[in-house]
Amino acid sequence: MYDLKGKVAVITGASSGLGADAARGYAKEGANVALLARRVEKLEALAEELKAFNVDVFIHSCDVTDEESVKTAMEAVHSHFKRVDILLNNAGIAVRGGVHDMSVEDWDKSLNTNLKGIFLSSKYVIPYMMEQEYGKIVNIASINAVIADKQDVFIRHSYNASKSGVLGITKGMAASYGKYNITVNAVGPGLFESEMTENTLFKSSDFLNGYNYQCPMGRPGKRGELNGVILFFSSEMSSYVSGQFVIVDGGTSIV
Repeated sequence: MYDLKGKVAVITGASSGLGADAARGYAKEGANVALLARRVEKLEALAEELKAFNVDVFIHSCDVTDEESVKTAMEAVHSHFKRVDILLNNAGIAVRGGVHDMSVEDWDKSLNTNLKGIFLSSKYVIPYMMEQEYGKIVNIASINAVIADKQDVFIRHSYNASKSGVLGITKGMAASYGKYNITVNAVGPGLFESEMTENTLFKSSDFLNGYNYQCPMGRPGKRGELNGVILFFSSEMSSYVSGQFVIVDGGTSIV
């Protein structure tokens, strides 16, 4: 359906959660994958799993907040595959706290990972895409780019700010690089079970019950349910779609 056979997809934050699920989705559709994250041991385990799809899997350590780390990783990916067709900017963190009580260090940590990470990863991939006159960039934003959590225990102002910023950089890059046949789009997950949420949001019955009540589908997202939109934005099915934001939240943001 998506025809990604032979394409090269780079995934940041690929060691677990939505990033690992996306890697499985890419490999299933025939794409060769480059798995980037800080925890190389988890990447090794995922790479072993993906061998079942008969695709080329390349792993490399990468801290998206560190320019030299990103530069080295992207150069290694290009050296291995000789091209980069797809970049999934997935690495992210959620730091709790409101403006009134959050430390500057926590604020910077959130913005550096969620927003600066997209800047750096894109910075060192876009020149390859410009040269080959083809590229698909997919940025993982969040439902929290457009709505906020009311419950005090889950206030995450830096997360709101960083994910709203993802929408801004998505539009900016889409406008600038479309002439090189590069599309840039964003995906906004609602609540999905992942390493980021399983020890926080999923452990609070009050939050989970409230989310399920508000969500028209009455449940969080399941593993793999984000892949449809990611693969759409990564394939030629979206060849004339750029600068767009699709929320995948079971309808939560509409009520």
